[in-house]
Amino acid sequence: MTLHFYGIPNCDTVRKARAWLDANGQAYVFHDYKKEGADQDRLRGWVQAVGWEKLLNRKGTSFRKLEPAQKEGLDDEKAIRLMAANPSMIRRPVVESEGGLLVGFDEAQWSAQLG
Repeated sequence: MTLHFYGIPNCDTVRKARAWLDANGQAYVFHDYKKEGADQDRLRGWVQAVGWEKLLNRKGTSFRKLEPAQKEGLDDEKAIRLMAANPSMIRRPVVESEGGLLVGFDEAQWSAQLG
């Protein structure tokens, strides 16, 4: 299975993760959120797999700029709508592989799952 890699090209963490994949000979298809957006159905599947709490980047500028009312009462569907409307709120990168979903870049975790 080809890896599907989701992120934003100018993100430092995405660059590190892509360099790791290249250095480890892992082929992947890159999905650029800025150009291609974020599909709500795919986000829903990711939320079911890892939870919105892991997927939604609440430390980023995009989330912090939200009005307080937009941040209150977060649940699966509200988080999915926020991430679909503003993909910069998705923690990066996200990688779909045979071994499951990877969210964020942790070299040890990636080595264990992707070899």
